[in-house]
Amino acid sequence: MNNKLKVYFKGYFSKIQKGLDCIDYHQLDEVIDLIEKVQKSGNKIIIVGNGGSAAIASHMMVDFTNAAKVRAINFNDPGLITCLSNDYGYENWISKALDFYADPGDIVILVSSSGQSKNMLIGANKAKSMNIAVITFSGFLGDNPLKKLGDINFWVDSKIYNTVEMVHNIWLLAIVDYLADKSSGELH
Repeated sequence: MNNKLKVYFKGYFSKIQKGLDCIDYHQLDEVIDLIEKVQKSGNKIIIVGNGGSAAIASHMMVDFTNAAKVRAINFNDPGLITCLSNDYGYENWISKALDFYADPGDIVILVSSSGQSKNMLIGANKAKSMNIAVITFSGFLGDNPLKKLGDINFWVDSKIYNTVEMVHNIWLLAIVDYLADKSSGELH
């Protein structure tokens, strides 16, 4: 194998591992409890992101619904986003979608690499005003504004988009897999 290639990929995977190691296991326990309450009550998870984080939201919506058997929705329909952005401004589209789709007892998961997207911040504040639990996934700066708004906040210590997004995806999939394994009796 080419030594430069090996060095590059060892460094690359090391950055991802460093990101994964940021996990707070107490927060995982809290989020599992919260999701199980939502599942038992028949409420839902609403998961939202921009760009690559929107793709993560779509993936997780499917896996929460199908694998973990927790009702989940996302707001990734282009018609919905463009309608609400056009009528209320891009920064307000998540807030307006929550007006239309969120119910008391739901959970809102907001995924943002930087934790600084205005639409995410306004959405988090809207969810809080509706007494809906807010879980955030962010990276970049440790004191980013989104991280300050969540009830539970997962943060990746990296300023590299792909690293932050991969770690968010892995953490969310770990939550889904735990719930799926628990419901199938595979946890011992």
